[in-house]
Amino acid sequence: MIEQLRQMGLKPTDTVLIHSSMKKINRDVNEVIDVLSSYFKEGLVLMPTHTWKQMNADYNYFDSKIEPSCVGLLTETFRKKEGVVRSLHPTHSMAGLGKNASKYLSNEEYSQTPTPAKGAWGRLGSADAKILLIGCDFIRNTFIHAVEEMMDVPNRFTAIPITFKIKTDHGIHVQKTYKHYNALYPHLSENFKKCEAYLIEKGIVKKGFFGDAEVLYMNAKELEEVIKKWLREDIDLFSDDLPLETHNIEL
Repeated sequence: MIEQLRQMGLKPTDTVLIHSSMKKINRDVNEVIDVLSSYFKEGLVLMPTHTWKQMNADYNYFDSKIEPSCVGLLTETFRKKEGVVRSLHPTHSMAGLGKNASKYLSNEEYSQTPTPAKGAWGRLGSADAKILLIGCDFIRNTFIHAVEEMMDVPNRFTAIPITFKIKTDHGIHVQKTYKHYNALYPHLSENFKKCEAYLIEKGIVKKGFFGDAEVLYMNAKELEEVIKKWLREDIDLFSDDLPLETHNIEL
């Protein structure tokens, strides 16, 4: 697996954000974590540890130390690893291991939206991060939500925010945060899939392998620039499941 990371041109000093399917990787989860943490020992490994599936107005107390991730075995095992830091975002937390992890993931408890531009998700581009979709596709590419927030795409949030109680080292922080919501498309990220093939064709997204899984990998800043350009031309690009070619954007 280390050689597979090298073949993708990834460097030990890189910041990498990893979405994953352990079923597709088909390796022991602890072995995978050991490989990633050892290879990127001079860099920063980030993974989503989302809780949007269970956190709501009735279940609104978030303790980052014990609340399980709802986005897969690798993320849940990773967050429990010694030395891993987890952000305090009540629905879209991220876990990190490596260089400046605590600094990068700080202040997420003050987030008013799922993926704010100045938050951990929104800063992936400025951090020169590489995004790896290991055994999964663009439907899992949370960073596009962040780019949509940067561009103020309408009809993305609940009408009113949810009041969350977030456990911190200093007590309980009360924060009002909106959740993702769209009346026509309950799972908006399903519409992100429409741009995958085009971005692969243009070389913005490349393919590799990790374990038995195919990997789609990309530079977050490059992806951000392309998505921003498209959203300037059509702010509702991801508000339907129609192909890219049906939208008023320049390809």
